[in-house]
This record gives sequence, structure tokens and C-alpha cells, in this order.
Amino acid sequence: MMRPLWLGTLRQWHWISSALCLAGMLLFAITGITLNHAGQIEARPQVSQQFAELPAALHAQLRQQPPSQGLPLALRQWLEQTLAIRLDGRAAEWSDNELYIALPRPGGDAWLSLDLDSGTLEYERTDRGWVAYFNDLHKGRHTGSLWSAFIDLFAGLCVVFSLSGLLLLQRHAGNRPLTWPLTALGLLLPLLLALLFIH
Repeated sequence: MMRPLWLGTLRQWHWISSALCLAGMLLFAITGITLNHAGQIEARPQVSQQFAELPAALHAQLRQQPPSQGLPLALRQWLEQTLAIRLDGRAAEWSDNELYIALPRPGGDAWLSLDLDSGTLEYERTDRGWVAYFNDLHKGRHTGSLWSAFIDLFAGLCVVFSLSGLLLLQRHAGNRPLTWPLTALGLLLPLLLALLFIH
């Protein structure tokens, strides 16, 4: 009586983890192919630039008390509104009355530079396309802490899915003679390729 109950629980773990992993596994499998062939996939980065001038009142305020670190609230609000960007968690680098903020993101890059003497703002954004965007999601590149937490959760679910599948294979292996030879092949093939052909 205990064994069927245990088996039912195992099947539940397997199908629930597979359902939760479906979208992530497809994403990581497809981007695994695009990453493996990144040199063959042509990318045409699109670069856009934007220039602006600080409002006179804000310019005068900042020249009177030039920041040496951090980002004053009024300046941050003006930058976010003018450029339609978010500056949460971005490091503001001040040097010689110039502000520089790097804005890397998945599938592209961006930066802004503000000269406090002239009040001139320059913003440049590079977009490398959807393939680069999803490749960066795969690598967790410039994706932030929430996406990083998702990758950890997804990896844990993949472990549950794989181990519960292995236990189900063991349960039904008696009726399927190819179960263990195929499982062994799945283990040995990547190991042999790594040992023999990767140096």
C-alpha cells in the first residue's frame, strides 16, 4: 500500500516540476543553440544618440553644490523623465564636474554623460537585437537580482524533474530493456566528448 502512494507522490513531483520548467527549458535549450552558433548569426547593432540641456534652475543648483558622489534626487528625476530610463541601483561616477553612468542591459548597452560646466547631456543606446537579448538572459548577463533568483529556482526545479524522472525510470526499467543502456549513454557521451576532444 505504501509503494503505490510513494509512486503517486513521485509522479506528482515529476509532472509538476516539468510543467513549471517547460518555458524555461525551451528558452535555455533554444538559446543554448544560438549561443553555440553566435559567430554564425549576423547581428547588426543599432545605435541611437540623444542630447539634451539641463534646465537652467537645475544647472545653477548643481553648479553651486557639485555632487562628488551619488545622484541628487532632482537630477535623477530629470534624467529618468528626459531619457525614459530607470536609474535604480546604477552607480553614478563623478569626475571633474562630469557625471557618467553605465547602463548595460540584456541584448545591448547604454551610457550617459553629463557635463556640469556646460549643462550638456549625452545619451547613447546600443541594441543588438532579440537573439542577443535572449542569449544574455541565458547567461544572466546584466539581468538583475530577480532574474538571477529565477535562474536558481529554475535550476532547482530541473534537478527535481531529472531525479524524479530517474526514479520513475528505475521503477519501470524491468519492462523496458533499453532504459539503462540509454541512461548510461546519456551520461557517458558528454563525458567522453569532454575528455577526448576538448583540450
